[in-house]
Amino acid sequence: QVQLAESGGGLVQAGGSLRLSCAASGSAYTFSRCAVAWFRQAPGKDREFVAAISRTASMTAYADSVKGRFTISRDNTKKMVFIQMNNLQREDTALYYCAGDAQAIITSLPTTSETYEIWGQGTQVTVSS
Repeated sequence: QVQLAESGGGLVQAGGSLRLSCAASGSAYTFSRCAVAWFRQAPGKDREFVAAISRTASMTAYADSVKGRFTISRDNTKKMVFIQMNNLQREDTALYYCAGDAQAIITSLPTTSETYEIWGQGTQVTVSS
C-alpha cells in the first residue's frame, strides 16, 4: 500500500514560483506502478486536474491553464513526484493534491479524479497580487 504526502505550498507573489513535492511511503515497487497526478481545488470550486505523469515518466499531461508554466516530474528511486510552478497567478490559488492510480498500465495517463484511488491531504498555495 502507498500513502502520499504533499509539501512545498506557501504564499507567493504573482509572477513567482513554487515547487511542490509529493512523497510516497510504502512499497517502492507499488509506487513505480502508479500514474500520479496533481489536482487542485479553490474555495467554492470543483476539484480540477492540473498535471499527470505516467509510471515511467515517459508521458505527461497538463491542463490548458497551466501549460507552459508548470512542469511535472518524478523520481521513482526516491518515491517522489514534483511539480514546478512558474509565473504563478492569483487564479492558481488553491489547495493542491497529489493523487496516485495504482491500477495504471504503463501507458496510462488519466486526467479524471475518479480514476485515482490514493490521495494526499493537500498543500495550500496562495498567490497574492
